[in-house]
Formats: sequence, C-alpha cells, structure tokens
Amino acid sequence: MRVWGTELHSTMFSLEVFPPKRNTPVGTIYDTLDGLQGVDPDFISVTYGTGKQSDRTVTARIAHTVKAEYGIPAVAHLTALYADQQTIDEELGLFEAAGVSAVLALGGNVLPDREPAHVFDHASDLVTYIREHKPDMQVFAACYPECHPLAASLDEDIRHLKTKVDAGAERLISQLFFDNADFLNFIDKARAAGITVPVEAGIMPVTSAAQIRRMVSMCGSRIPEGLTRILDRWGG
Repeated sequence: MRVWGTELHSTMFSLEVFPPKRNTPVGTIYDTLDGLQGVDPDFISVTYGTGKQSDRTVTARIAHTVKAEYGIPAVAHLTALYADQQTIDEELGLFEAAGVSAVLALGGNVLPDREPAHVFDHASDLVTYIREHKPDMQVFAACYPECHPLAASLDEDIRHLKTKVDAGAERLISQLFFDNADFLNFIDKARAAGITVPVEAGIMPVTSAAQIRRMVSMCGSRIPEGLTRILDRWGG
C-alpha cells in the first residue's frame, strides 16, 4: 500500500481517469485500471462530471477502488460553480469515506442551461472552505500555462492563481498544453510572482483529432502549427 507523501519518483507522476459515460457500464473503468498496473503513478485523480448526485457518487466509488483495491492514493476532482455548502459538505464526507487522499479544487465549466449557485464563485473560495472545514484534507488546484479562458492576460491569471495558493492549495496541476515553451514561460512567471508550490505538467495523449480539438475548444489551449499538420494528415 502506497503511503501518501513517500513519492517514488523525483518528479511527481500521476494519472487521471474519467468515469464512464452514463450509457457505459461502470466496470469498464476497472478494465482501464487493470491495464495501468506497472505504470506506478504517485496518485490517480478521478474527474467529477457535472457535479450531479449520480456523478458525485461514481467519482467517490472509483476513488475508493483506486485506493482500496489498487493501493494507489486517490485524488478526487471537486467543482465549485454549481455547488452550495451542503453539497460540498456531503461530497467531502463521501470522499473521506472513500479514502481519498486529496481534492483537486476546481471552478468548473460554465453550463449554459444552469445557473451557478453563487456560493463558491471561484476555485479559491472552494480552497478556503475546504481548508477551514477539512484541515486534514490535502488540496490541489489547477493552473493554465496559456492563461485561463476568462482571464484578460496571463499576468492577471497568475495573480488569481497566487490567491488560490495563498488560500491553501498545496500543489498545482496544469491544463493540457502542446508547446513546452508555453509551460516554461508560465513557470517563470509563477515563480516570479511568489508561487513556490510544485506544479505538475498536464499532458493529454492524442488519440484522435476530434477528441483533442474538442478538448482545446473547451479549455482555450493552443494547437501549434506542427501538431495541426499532423492532425490534418493522421487524425483518423
């Protein structure tokens, strides 16, 4: 059984899994986990979906399996935008019962057909709340090497990121990117702003052109010209 904090790698290495779609048996995720044996990640994070009750339960169940059956620390995603305090309290309770090692506190995607709860308008609000109510729970946060889509500039985004770190985020996991220069420039700016916590580079393997173009349209990442040529030629 891995003990959180006793990393086996000089560089932290994690994997992220997505709960199966609603029309797919949940057991398919365990086939995926079986196939990852031997890769030896420091932790596996489990995404959160839209935050509806069914999504939250599946996230907790998969996180429990990751920890209990595979002996790997589990980190659960938790989104803030559409949650009230009761929802967050319930979810943190589920995660604790599931043996979750840490929470990745996120703002969450804007959904055009849903009105935000306006309780946790920013991920930093969620970080602060978790720190106050679950001080033993580790809190991770996200960062955007190419700037958050809603920020006016990278410098402004880093100022907001500093607020999130000061609120108690212990580690950052970046949004996906395809040009190392973007990530290294971001690291330089973050360190200059006084952000000293570890930053994990977010890497999305390209399995199809449609998949990766859909992802970048949602998060604002850039597809460099060289990768565009590869996708155009080999995307199928």
